[in-house]
Amino acid sequence: MPSASGTTPGKLPFVVWVLAAGTFLMGTTEFVVAGLLPELAGDLGVSVSHAGLLITAFAIGMIVGAPTMAMATLRLPQRQTLILALSVFCLGHLVAALSTSFTIVLAARVVTALATGAFWSVGFVVATTAAGPHNATRATGVMIGGLTLANVVGVPIGSFAGWRGPFWALAVLSGLAAVFIGRFIPAQEQRADVSIRAEVRALRHGRLWLALGAAMLIMGGVLATYTYVTPLLTDRAGVPTDAVPLVLIAFGLGALGGTTTGGRLGDRRPMVTTITAAAATALVLLLMIPLSGNPVTATLLVLLMGLTGFTVNPVVTALAMRFAGDAPTLTSALTTSAFNTGIAAGSAIAGTALDSSLGLTGPPLVGTVIAALTLLPLIALAVHGPSHKGRIVARSSAPTQRRRDEPAEVPSQH
Repeated sequence: MPSASGTTPGKLPFVVWVLAAGTFLMGTTEFVVAGLLPELAGDLGVSVSHAGLLITAFAIGMIVGAPTMAMATLRLPQRQTLILALSVFCLGHLVAALSTSFTIVLAARVVTALATGAFWSVGFVVATTAAGPHNATRATGVMIGGLTLANVVGVPIGSFAGWRGPFWALAVLSGLAAVFIGRFIPAQEQRADVSIRAEVRALRHGRLWLALGAAMLIMGGVLATYTYVTPLLTDRAGVPTDAVPLVLIAFGLGALGGTTTGGRLGDRRPMVTTITAAAATALVLLLMIPLSGNPVTATLLVLLMGLTGFTVNPVVTALAMRFAGDAPTLTSALTTSAFNTGIAAGSAIAGTALDSSLGLTGPPLVGTVIAALTLLPLIALAVHGPSHKGRIVARSSAPTQRRRDEPAEVPSQH
């Protein structure tokens, strides 16, 4: 039976897949630079550590830029915002591909991070609204799946094309994506009742911050380990250097499977799914300390790390947006900031542990502790339960959303 949004449970609108393609491009640009740093540094005449600022700048741009751009574009029609974000994204990569100045490339990375933040904050709202309340978590999983697929396909391909090649490809593909967005998202006027005050007021709900905290912690735990997994594989597990990309692809496949699993299970039993997955993630990371000395077990644990850790992501993202009620756009942006804050903090703490007496087992230990801490906000959510039925409401008045006052179902929290 169709939902109030006009969608049939189990079937996602085509626009969700178009938006997921956009997140694939933006996930590729976020992660591909890590594999290109030596070549990029040599070409631009800077040290590798200095070139690493390109990664840091993008992360900071996402943390700060996502909520900022969400508010700056709040009163724009959704289609216009998405097309504008993709156009800026395209222009930023063109400038970087043509430049011989590190400063200009760094500035282009910041600008593309801002565009990425705007696209994600609006894209998640469009996708979940188009999918309807019964398929919202699945739509979120597909969107995040575009990001994880970047690790499986986009990043490995980019590492073989020279540093300018990926920038040219991303510029062209984002231009095409803008055309598709213009084709498949209807042109509609901005809703009159959208306001910055309503978006900010939604942030007063405690359950929203519990969901954001879980998003930050689970990514911090997984990325604390993943950031330094290469030396763990080569120096401890004995994996040949040439085989490391295959193990990283296994991680990407696990992450893709996790987002799919979370997307399918999270609508029905969100708390059971997230608590089980977070506990499993902590266990996998803990087992990596004694069992990472063997290449087979190390590879299996890396795959399981992606599978269990990324199962949590689509569920907590969808829950955060439901708790935001009628003002999901800023919350969507803050979810992006939460993930990136977890990545930055987790990798920084793990780097300190790596340089300590813990050595190569330091990052997995840090990841274990952070992943275990994810259980605290999740259990609090499960015990507290929802006090009201949240709604996911589009920023534009879609023709299928005639029953605006009907609240969407919030799935069982147990």
